[in-house]
Amino acid sequence: MTAALRLVDERGLEHVTVEDISEAADVSPRTFFNYFAGKDDALLGGPVPDGPSIHERLLAVPAEVPLVHALFEAITPDVAGIQAERDIWLLRLRVIKNNSSLLPALVARGECSEEETVAAVAARTGKAADDMFPQLVATTAGAALRTAMMRWATHDDRDLLELVREAFDILAAGLTEPTEEKAPR
Repeated sequence: MTAALRLVDERGLEHVTVEDISEAADVSPRTFFNYFAGKDDALLGGPVPDGPSIHERLLAVPAEVPLVHALFEAITPDVAGIQAERDIWLLRLRVIKNNSSLLPALVARGECSEEETVAAVAARTGKAADDMFPQLVATTAGAALRTAMMRWATHDDRDLLELVREAFDILAAGLTEPTEEKAPR
């Protein structure tokens, strides 16, 4: 909810109430609670959008596509949606950065998303969800996405999809050390 993000960006999280947000959005507090569990939920993005899940999208990618590239294809609609709402997402990321009390809710959301990715990778690869491989793939894919988003939000003028593609290409290459610019040890 943009009104919540703007108010918290201006005043700080502790100086904004649900009533303030409701007034700025021109809705009643009751209506606010029809859509959000609370202030944190409004700031972090609210309910998950309709449409195919990461699980469905990953399983729809042809089996001959290597796993990391298939994961990139599966998350591309989400990344495109974030890019399309660039101003709101940059505001959201700034609010999160400046209000560390939002981190537990953000971590919980990330964990749910990661569990869904683990299940999708397990289904695609035939591994058990409690096997290390799907868990490690989901964790590293999440880290690649977060890294690309933080670069996009802070100091990289490139398109988010380009940054995510680069991060996933690095993963697909097996995190091998770049040869053209070796850093000194």
